[in-house]
Formats: sequence, C-alpha cells, structure tokens
Amino acid sequence: MAREREGAERRSRGLAPFGTVPATTSARMSAQKRTNTTPEMLLRKQLHAKGLRYRVNMPIPGLPRRRADITFTRAKLAVFVDGCFWHRCPTHATDPATRGEWWRQKLDGNVARDRETDEHLRRLGWSVLRFWEHEDMEQAARVVAAAVSRSDR
Repeated sequence: MAREREGAERRSRGLAPFGTVPATTSARMSAQKRTNTTPEMLLRKQLHAKGLRYRVNMPIPGLPRRRADITFTRAKLAVFVDGCFWHRCPTHATDPATRGEWWRQKLDGNVARDRETDEHLRRLGWSVLRFWEHEDMEQAARVVAAAVSRSDR
C-alpha cells in the first residue's frame, strides 16, 4: 500500500515509479521505427531489383510478438536488419550513462531474444541471416540472393 502511494506521488510530480522508465524515455523509445527503417528499405529495394519477392514483417510461428524483417517462405529463410544500438553491435554499441543498469538489462535482453529467435527458427528448419544496419545493403542483398538460390536446388 505504501509503495502504491509512493508511486502515485512520484507520478503526480512527473516522475516515473520505481522500476519503470521515465515518460520522456518511454515516448522516445515508442517513436523509434520498428519496421521500414532506412537500412531495411535499402535491402528490400536491392532484393526487389534482383527479382526476388518476399514477405515483410511476417510473424514468427510459435513466438508471439516476434516478427522477421524479411522472409522467403518457400526458401524458409528469415532475414533481420539489426540496429547497432538496440542489438548491441560489437563495433558501434554504446552504453547510456543515465539508468545504466536498466539499459544494460534491456539491451542484453534484446540480444538474448535475438539468439532465442534464431534458434527457434532453426529448429523449425529455417535459415537465418542477420545484418547490421551499418553494413553495405548491396552486399547483404547478394548474400540473401545466394541463400535463396541455394534453397531452390
């Protein structure tokens, strides 16, 4: 009861309750694009130019609230374009100074969820390709096209 009262008091002063994200941070995070990011659109454009057709933002079977950026259902190939910040790119990852422990847990959880998703798809017989947002999307399209081509044999 005291904790609820304390949470209500913090909210009335414009502060977030303990264990939650400040409202301004939550708003910024909610505004981040989840689909149709610039790198993803560049990759899709390259794939389309190569004559490849695919599904976008397809739900992953058996994993609620998870989606693949690009899928080739006949080839059973899932493609992800990961953002450097959100998925902890080894080259560009940064650690926010404010609320460092909360962010560490959040970002480590994203990476763990990525690995779990990859493993789940592989158990279902799918191949998984992941590219960082900073990678050359023309080269990524060549890698994807080769994987699709191999599956057609």
